[in-house]
Amino acid sequence: MNSKVSIIVTTRNDNHGGDLLKRTATFVNGLIFQCTKFSLKAELIIVEWNPPSDKPLLKDVLPSPPNHCPLSIRYIIVPNELHKKYRFQDNIPLYQMIAKNIGIRRAKNDWILCTNIDLLFSDDCIQFLASDAMVKNHFYRCTRNDVPKELMDFTLVDDQLKFAKKNIISKHGSTSNYKYINIPIPRVLYFSTNLMRLIDAILKFINKGKFNFYSLDFDACGDFTLMHKDDWIAIDGYVELDLYSIHVDSMGIISAKALGMEQVCLPAEVCTYHIDHSDGWSGFKDPVDLVRFLCKRPGLDWYTVCEAGKYLVNQRKNWNLNNANWGYLDKSFKEFIFEPGKQIQEIN
Repeated sequence: MNSKVSIIVTTRNDNHGGDLLKRTATFVNGLIFQCTKFSLKAELIIVEWNPPSDKPLLKDVLPSPPNHCPLSIRYIIVPNELHKKYRFQDNIPLYQMIAKNIGIRRAKNDWILCTNIDLLFSDDCIQFLASDAMVKNHFYRCTRNDVPKELMDFTLVDDQLKFAKKNIISKHGSTSNYKYINIPIPRVLYFSTNLMRLIDAILKFINKGKFNFYSLDFDACGDFTLMHKDDWIAIDGYVELDLYSIHVDSMGIISAKALGMEQVCLPAEVCTYHIDHSDGWSGFKDPVDLVRFLCKRPGLDWYTVCEAGKYLVNQRKNWNLNNANWGYLDKSFKEFIFEPGKQIQEIN
């Protein structure tokens, strides 16, 4: 097992969704434990965008890797001065996909996983990342399982994972069993393997001109998209828009497919566990509440993204909305690096 992976997330110490610091610490602790357990050589890049002035930086409050751990942790600090250039700076305190692009452009390893800070990875997922099974010109997706926040009541990562497996609230994403099912299907149908295979085959047969698009697994793709760094560079990372980040993660998947990369939906056991919290995309009390939310944070609607995406996939074109400097490649940010067995290093 020789794979080296850069795991990229972004966040800020503002308690978004409640218990944010606790969720982030659970995420970091899980990675430290599992990277050690499965000898995964990795760097975790935490892009701290527009940190609140009245809170400590995350480097000062999150766990650091012990001497025997093969995980290093890098904090890249994006200052408030840069955030202020955006139109919706007051209502969007974190530009998630632009922040992840900053991590992508600065990642040191061959493989880059863009994910989020309120997850645990299954042991099978970490073992896959530690293997040499990944292939260039492919992008990898896995299922996200939502689990209760009581997971954080357990101290040991193994106990957290046992709780997660037994207490799944909902599932998001395709698996390698049914590659072409990416439409809402009643969960009761999942109990009939033969019926699911039939639906899968029908979807493959019909509407062939648009089929390459409909086979894409967009569901919760912001929680797990894995590609070789060369492939991230080829698609220009995520589209950088001065808008709320809804659907921008899906636009990255579209770019990869349009440029000829092959989607791989990993088996169901190679999954993530998402810690349920308030203020998530599914946490609105009613549809009108969602409208109020989006009025303050304008973003792209799915119809527009979908129609443009079909065109790009069929024409084999990229969005071409980013400039060559995407991810602020020409800008230096303050950076802090925790490496096992070493003192923290500051890079200006």
